Amino acid sequence: MRYTHHAFICTNLSSCAQHDPEKIQKYLKSRLKELGLHREIRANKSGCLDGCSYSPVTVVYPEGIWYRLLTEEDAERVLQEHLIGGKPVEALMVRELNLDYPFQTHSEQVENSSQ
Repeated sequence: MRYTHHAFICTNLSSCAQHDPEKIQKYLKSRLKELGLHREIRANKSGCLDGCSYSPVTVVYPEGIWYRLLTEEDAERVLQEHLIGGKPVEALMVRELNLDYPFQTHSEQVENSSQ
């Protein structure tokens, strides 16, 4: 596989564009280059991903994890924890678009954080 991860950021002119997703895409792309990861991980603009009700949406492959990234801080968290660290960021995921993902319950999160 050429890339370990590929993030597609919807920049469609309808609902996603209202949230300036190009800013998120440019941020991720520049951070990947800055970290020397631009040959392993891609962050590309995409057309409509049919997630308009949850806009702005980003989908990360190969896992097919859907996120709602509103700020550069959100993007940095996904970059560090998921794209680099390999652990999806549940707090930023769109639950309705990640139906097969085994979300932890609140009690599991508390239990795991105390260990």
